[in-house]
Amino acid sequence: MGETDKKFKKPSLDVLKGQLTEIQYQVTQLGVTEHPFDNRYWNHFEKGLYVDVVSGEPLFSSKDKFESSCGWPSFTRPVFKEAIRYIEDNTFLMHRIEVRSQVSDSHLGHVFDDGPEISGGMRYCINSASLKFIPNDELDEAGFGRYKID
Repeated sequence: MGETDKKFKKPSLDVLKGQLTEIQYQVTQLGVTEHPFDNRYWNHFEKGLYVDVVSGEPLFSSKDKFESSCGWPSFTRPVFKEAIRYIEDNTFLMHRIEVRSQVSDSHLGHVFDDGPEISGGMRYCINSASLKFIPNDELDEAGFGRYKID
């Protein structure tokens, strides 16, 4: 099993309202989608780990991030399969699969089957506002040394 254990928890909504920015709250708690090409991590390719902004649970590694030209951060897979829940989403007259974080039930984005075939063909299209980035050289100090990229 991955990192989903008791150290990752979802704070109360009152606490979240004080901790998160307005867009982080809207995305993670209300399922809003941020604007493409106008978000923090869409073109960010520094080595490190992306964690759930709500619970701190590890979600995606920069080694699985790729340029998809969609305007949001895109990954080929989560760091471990238990980190993500999948929900059918038929809003806006489209059929999509929503991805949510396991521990905090944060809305992250959607997954599509148009990613790089060499990496399994999946594209996890994720809202930057749902993520917190921890740089590679800070992973040990943050307790995530096992995710360090050589």
